[in-house]
Amino acid sequence: MNQIENCELKTIYGGGLSVGTASVIVVGIVFIIGVIDGFLRPYQCRE
Repeated sequence: MNQIENCELKTIYGGGLSVGTASVIVVGIVFIIGVIDGFLRPYQCRE
């Protein structure tokens, strides 16, 4: 079995999510929930 050097270990990407990807997923879910909530419970404009 070949040994992997320390610098090669730092360049290996695993299956984890990056912070940007996780935030895009969360923002998308919140947006979809807001759209559904807007259709189900529309608020009238206040004057």
